[in-house]
Amino acid sequence: MFKSKLLWASLVTMTVGWLYSCRVQNQATAHPSQLNFSEFPLKKLSDYGFYKGELRQLTPNDKVLEYEPVATLFTDYAFKKRFVWMPEGTSATFDVSQPNEPLDFPDKTILVKNFYYPHDFSKPTGERRILETRLLVKDKGTWKAYPYRWKDDQTEADYKITGETIPVSWKDEAGQAHQINYAIPNKNQCKSCHNRKDVFMPIGPKIKQLNHELAYQDGKENQLTRWQKVGYLKAKAEDIAKVVPLVSMNDAKASLNDRARSYLDVNCGHCHHANGPASTSGLYLNVEEKDPFHWGVMKSPVAAGMGAGPYRFDINPGKGKESILTYRMNSVHPGVMMPEIGRVSIHKEGVALITQWIDGL
Repeated sequence: MFKSKLLWASLVTMTVGWLYSCRVQNQATAHPSQLNFSEFPLKKLSDYGFYKGELRQLTPNDKVLEYEPVATLFTDYAFKKRFVWMPEGTSATFDVSQPNEPLDFPDKTILVKNFYYPHDFSKPTGERRILETRLLVKDKGTWKAYPYRWKDDQTEADYKITGETIPVSWKDEAGQAHQINYAIPNKNQCKSCHNRKDVFMPIGPKIKQLNHELAYQDGKENQLTRWQKVGYLKAKAEDIAKVVPLVSMNDAKASLNDRARSYLDVNCGHCHHANGPASTSGLYLNVEEKDPFHWGVMKSPVAAGMGAGPYRFDINPGKGKESILTYRMNSVHPGVMMPEIGRVSIHKEGVALITQWIDGL
């Protein structure tokens, strides 16, 4: 009897081990080049073959290229890891006369964006919890969004379009504990930001966002150079040089004006520009806008309602704490806060930066 139980336990262990090895092997051998786009969206993130080995490690497969905008959108302090894949023999291009427009990607391009929190922000490469992965897929000339929610055990992410609120906790660089209810947007909410001339498209991958170094597994290199090397970008050096790059809000070498304008570009400018969903407001916050009135300087809002608070101007020069712009950034009230979605907390560092900038105008 004892021998039978021992044999049975051994068989179960061998079967489980075999199934696990098959799963890892399948993840390692799958590749986006094998995908049938007519079957999208796939039920599980691992089915796409973006990563090799254990899914949670986010180790990119061949020709799945990591990228990172220099100025990043605030999403409740979440970290992000982004990747791009394009079919063999295809490349993205860009129009030098439209520096605020995203790259023009070939059909069947896939953009991958993972949102995660390190348990300890002072150890950003340490233990982490991945919450969601958003895919933007271009098929037959149209971009589509496919959101995936990661399981708590971090073994897989499942397709989910309804959105969700997840309790998240972490420790910041100073050792202070934080906890929020992180909001995963539903599929329709993605359209409110990714809308350009009533067409759904990416926001982040632009020449002005990618013209900086990134640490790849084989060393640091300018991202645009790397994209050209792998065949993902066709662009003339002289055209790239005409586009003024954005800067990080934490770049100590950059001016206060450049840091503030870059921050507003990525956090507000995707809606507040001439072709964006908020174009009728007359408030244009992309860096290409040269008219201070359109930044909001001494400009009263068209129809802000309670969003204006007790203040008259979007930007009241010299009075950072008495401007509608910082008032809305410094709120989480649904009728006041800007951006309207994508965060449930206040970006204190961002508010401080824009307040300081307005104080100096």
